[in-house]
Amino acid sequence: MKSSLPGRRSRSSPSASAPSATRLVWHCSRPLFERDRTVQELCALTGTSQANASKHLALLLERGLVTRQRDGLFVRYGIADSSPQRLCHLVCGSLAEHHESVRASLPS
Repeated sequence: MKSSLPGRRSRSSPSASAPSATRLVWHCSRPLFERDRTVQELCALTGTSQANASKHLALLLERGLVTRQRDGLFVRYGIADSSPQRLCHLVCGSLAEHHESVRASLPS
C-alpha cells in the first residue's frame, strides 16, 4: 500500500503503541533537541534495551524524523528537523500539568 508521500511506503508500526517506543520518544525528545546522542546514552535515559532503542530509532530514521551519523565505533542520532520542538514542549507541558492535577486530586 502506498502512502500519500511520494517514495514512501505506508506500513503500520507495531512499535507505535509499545511502552518502550513511548518512553524513547518521551525521554529522548528533549535530550535530542539539546544535542545528538548515542544509542547507549538514550538507553541510559530511557531504561530500554539497546535492541529496542535501535529498533525504534531505525523506524524514526526511516520516517525522516531523526538523523544518524557514525562517530568512530558509535552512532549518534539527532532530530532531523527542529521545528517540532515547540510542539513537543507544548504537549509535554500539557501532559505534566494534567498529571499534576490528577495527582493532586488523589487522596494522600
